[in-house]
Amino acid sequence: MKKVLIANRGEIAVRVIRACRDYGLKSVAVYADPDVDALFVRLADEAYGLGGARPTDTYLDIAKLIEIAQRSGADAVHPGYGFLSERAEFAQAVMDAGLTWIGPDPNVIEALGDKVEARRIALSVGAPLVAGSDGPVETAAEVLAFARAHGLPLAIKAAHGGGGRGMKVVWKMEDVAEAFESAVREAKAAFGRGECFLERFLDRPRHIEAQVIADKHGNVLVVGTRDCSLQRRNQKLVEEAPAPFLTDLQRHSIHDAAKRICAAAGYSGAGTVEFLLGVDGTISFLEVNTRLQVEHPVTEETAGIDLVIEQFRIAEGKPLEVTEMPVPRGHSIEFRINAEDPGRGFLPTPGTITRFEGPSGPGVRLDTGVVSGSTVPGTFDSLTSKLIVTGATREQAIARARRALDEFVIEGVSTVLPFHRAVLKEDDFVGKDGFRVHTRWIETDFADRLEQAARPEPATTEGLVRTAVEIDGKRVMLGIPQALLGGLAGLSAGSSPKAAFLADTIDPLAIVTPISGTLQSFKVGDGATVQKGDLIAVMEAMKMETQVLAKRSGVLNFTAKQGDYLQSGSEIARFQP
Repeated sequence: MKKVLIANRGEIAVRVIRACRDYGLKSVAVYADPDVDALFVRLADEAYGLGGARPTDTYLDIAKLIEIAQRSGADAVHPGYGFLSERAEFAQAVMDAGLTWIGPDPNVIEALGDKVEARRIALSVGAPLVAGSDGPVETAAEVLAFARAHGLPLAIKAAHGGGGRGMKVVWKMEDVAEAFESAVREAKAAFGRGECFLERFLDRPRHIEAQVIADKHGNVLVVGTRDCSLQRRNQKLVEEAPAPFLTDLQRHSIHDAAKRICAAAGYSGAGTVEFLLGVDGTISFLEVNTRLQVEHPVTEETAGIDLVIEQFRIAEGKPLEVTEMPVPRGHSIEFRINAEDPGRGFLPTPGTITRFEGPSGPGVRLDTGVVSGSTVPGTFDSLTSKLIVTGATREQAIARARRALDEFVIEGVSTVLPFHRAVLKEDDFVGKDGFRVHTRWIETDFADRLEQAARPEPATTEGLVRTAVEIDGKRVMLGIPQALLGGLAGLSAGSSPKAAFLADTIDPLAIVTPISGTLQSFKVGDGATVQKGDLIAVMEAMKMETQVLAKRSGVLNFTAKQGDYLQSGSEIARFQP
């Protein structure tokens, strides 16, 4: 390999670009319109526009990615995480184009990426499992039948994907239909496929995973464990390695099952085998992520292995350099710094970062995709950066993390930094009297009521305006940032979010959007009579759905259309006087 196209964006694109430099490879970035001036675009050796602003038109467009790889002279493709990283058809398309795919073989991605088939493989090697559906379900009626047979709670999960996208936990029978439809929509938006399957949901479980690397010569190595229990909306916020508060027997069981599952599947590359650990000690296989994980740095810090460079070496056909599981050196904790407001239920807050000052000092690593002046688009994931803090012990890592989080300054958009600072004061997490964090701890046990952050100003640009020009007799296309056109495109609906939010507080008849994003659907008809608290509409931003509820009772008339992209605070409906 000599030149790698990175089929991704943001923090992970920066991470892979730096690994390319370390390993002596050239890097090629691709970017959607809102990412035209992003950090990863500036750092790459070359960068090519994908000509669009939405995931389906850019980072999920296989034909565009292959064409750019060939045009740029790249001879390999790294998918990062999310987007197409677990799509077998993308891996096959890369290989069919004569390029090196930096990941598992397509047939392995197909088998393990299909959560139903992954369950079958896990069963075949004796891995522990809870009850689940035999395959994908097609209707809400099938979900109801499973719930009646196995009880609640149950999890509706995307069969093709991960990272909590397309996963809904159902606690009441009356919520089944809406949860199923929402899971399918999220799965289609995030992964391009909407198939979902069912599993019994362990109440208050921990989320434990094993990092695996495997070469093309049959060698499979479990590098270590991680605890990723601290989540909101089924997406991780804090991860640590090695997973603390496990018995030797539990740790051995997880290591052994992960190795056997990957060996049976013929795995190669970096991957993660995930498990749930119930409060009664029950271990249940969850899924295999056939890609690099967001939280891979905590394993790198404690194992002394660069997992991205290992991906490069494995893709080139080289055998593993390390054949024995490394003894963990110290303890590492990762904090995902998402552009979300924890005081408003972790609502995404796209906008422009006016000030970004990261911490440093002993034991501190900062993997970031943004700097001061960067834009956080509303059409992509809310992750801006990752703070990784390592110490000789878990106690030292926590102490250093408190110091590092206090140093961290981000202005212009809301972030989860206040939550991270608060959680390090919680006895449940610190674990002096036992580790009591579980996957729904934030929703059920976290008592700290965080203040709502000021709503961010909208991003100054949503992308590029394209036009044809002639240069020396040749017609070429120019992509011009909207900001340079003196506000030609302007803000949708004309008013700023601050003004709209003020209008919402003054005008009792207005219903405004809580986030910037796409109006996915209305859940009532135009002119319907609604009660306070009724679900009116669903917004989609950063690949997650957010509900809009009625703040009073009355007759509602729509003032926006389904499919509109709206800034935070934009009016979507009004109550009749």
